[in-house]
Amino acid sequence: MQGKVSPERSAITPVYVGIDVCKDRLDVYIHPVGLRLEFANSPEGIKRLKRSLKLHQVALVVMEATGKFHRAAHRSLHAAGFAVAVVNPLRSRLFAEAAGALAKTDRVDCRMLAILGESLEPDAVAPPSALMESLQDLVRCREAASYARTALLNQLGATTVRPAVAEINRQLRAAETAIENLGAEIERQIAADPFLTRRMAILTSIPGVGIATAIALIVGLAEIGSLSAKEAAMLVGLAPIACDSGQSSGPRHIKGGRAHVRRALYMAALSAARFNPALRAFHDRLIKKGKLAKVALTAVMRKLLVLANTLVRENRKWEPLHA
Repeated sequence: MQGKVSPERSAITPVYVGIDVCKDRLDVYIHPVGLRLEFANSPEGIKRLKRSLKLHQVALVVMEATGKFHRAAHRSLHAAGFAVAVVNPLRSRLFAEAAGALAKTDRVDCRMLAILGESLEPDAVAPPSALMESLQDLVRCREAASYARTALLNQLGATTVRPAVAEINRQLRAAETAIENLGAEIERQIAADPFLTRRMAILTSIPGVGIATAIALIVGLAEIGSLSAKEAAMLVGLAPIACDSGQSSGPRHIKGGRAHVRRALYMAALSAARFNPALRAFHDRLIKKGKLAKVALTAVMRKLLVLANTLVRENRKWEPLHA
């Protein structure tokens, strides 16, 4: 640990804390007092971090999402009563570059995270439950196995060498077994929780939404039901983003968001545009107006998302005619 600060000053000055997280270390910067600290990313190191932060009037702690490495610190700080915001690493890097910090080191990153906290005041978030973390890990593993299966199928179509074909087929069987086992475990964990079971029943009641899409929404968009329509669309990356300047009005495009949820909604929209009466009429109406097929399908994806968010918020299943 390094740096010194007057206890009298730190006790009355609201501070913003930036934490750059890596596997073994937590680099900490306390703004505006200019204090730099370093702790091990371990239970003992996190305890020392909390003892140090209690000497200050902490307004907000900001850290980046780093897969699983930030989880322990996030959970422990939240339990100790600190407000913790977890930001997208791309957002923090763009902020640093806009502030003129072109270099990227752990010391620079933790300082810029603290300044970002003071400047933008991102919302503090509670850590996910142990069940949700488990489901998120399982879903990521299943996605990785799916990508591996796709790559193997591409390889299989590009070779005729018998030993290579035999090995690719062996790996394909292993990937398919992993996908099946992981999918079954995800469904088992959801079925064991009454709250998630109810969400699953609500989402799968929507024509076009199957189990895979429902799981993507439950796990990848845990905030569903507590969002407005615009917030849901922005989080998933289905909101049309303006591109205007002066007298010029550019075309709107979707951008950013949670790609894994958006991919699941794409497959659901393909089905809903055929088998959901209301969404089929909506899709056909857009096509008749001259909209491109992909634009119409994106609009169906957004409609599905807004519908799912509304049904979860109202805790009711889909029905053809709702009073």
